[in-house]
Amino acid sequence: MQLALPQLSAHLQKGLRSLYVLHGDEPLLIQEAADAIRAAARAQGYTERSVHTVSGAHFDWSEVLAAGGSLSLFADKQIVEVRVPSGKPGKEGSTAIQQLAASAQGNDTTLTLFLLPRLDAATRKGAWFGALENSGVSIQIDPVERNALPQWIAQRLQQQGQRVVAGEEGQRTLQLFADRVEGNLLAAHQEIQKLGLLHPPGELSQEQVETAVVNVARYDVFKLSEAVLSGQVARVQRMLDGLQAEGEAAVLVHYTLAEDIRALKRVKDAIAAGKPMPMALREQRVWGPRERLFERVLPRMTEARLNGLLQAAHQVDGIVKGLEVPEWPTDGWQALQRLAVRFSRFCIVR
Repeated sequence: MQLALPQLSAHLQKGLRSLYVLHGDEPLLIQEAADAIRAAARAQGYTERSVHTVSGAHFDWSEVLAAGGSLSLFADKQIVEVRVPSGKPGKEGSTAIQQLAASAQGNDTTLTLFLLPRLDAATRKGAWFGALENSGVSIQIDPVERNALPQWIAQRLQQQGQRVVAGEEGQRTLQLFADRVEGNLLAAHQEIQKLGLLHPPGELSQEQVETAVVNVARYDVFKLSEAVLSGQVARVQRMLDGLQAEGEAAVLVHYTLAEDIRALKRVKDAIAAGKPMPMALREQRVWGPRERLFERVLPRMTEARLNGLLQAAHQVDGIVKGLEVPEWPTDGWQALQRLAVRFSRFCIVR
């Protein structure tokens, strides 16, 4: 059974299942969901808890299987928590997990909780994960995307009795907050809690938020790609500054930008040759959110623009590898800024 994260609270109020699977790459949301399940279990008499972390291919699964079938002298119900940080339990683990899933059905004395990272499509189709989903409740926990972050912050502030000013000023405050915590949800949560300690319930001004919330944003090159293709010039500049400060390799950043330019050119050429856009995108392995961005940007990308971007990407490739190119900055990050800003401006849809 698959369940959306916002449905978890209502689900737990109706009663517990004997098996839960949480999978995703957002530590804060995973932790909160697991805490909610544990709290509901404790309220129903699950007083014992054992934790098993699967480390390496030689992990002893017999210990986990034994834990699920035994109770202490002091408790009638228990929680068995299994953490698989790699998301790859191996052949022996796959067999053991299927046994655990089978034994969980109808078990009213043991609640089994699996904590997994984000899983790829192939893993989710595997026998062991299928057994978990069929026998229990599976919750995929996705990151809070940048465009949803201001609303997420507003909801968290509301939970502690605080809110920003209504109207446009409040929206600017939430955007400022989001800019400072993007990509770091755990730190965002801590900054929200800080505001709860510093200020009483009620309305928060932009000055109070700006003074209290520190810049703890964390960026990755894949989100940079989304920002460029969305035409978010100011955000692109912030992200490049952040990636440089975090020690990201300029070569990797360049590769991400150049690969998007090359993919746009290949798709554009395929469409010009008569292929439908959906087919051209699939052939270039462009799907999901990236597919929607490509569909939005492609009509604006003329042959001249794409050729110019390809030439610029070729020049920046030399710069980040230590070469000098006439009329370009000698510093690799400055050259990346110029390329990324130029690219993102072409992607602005007016």
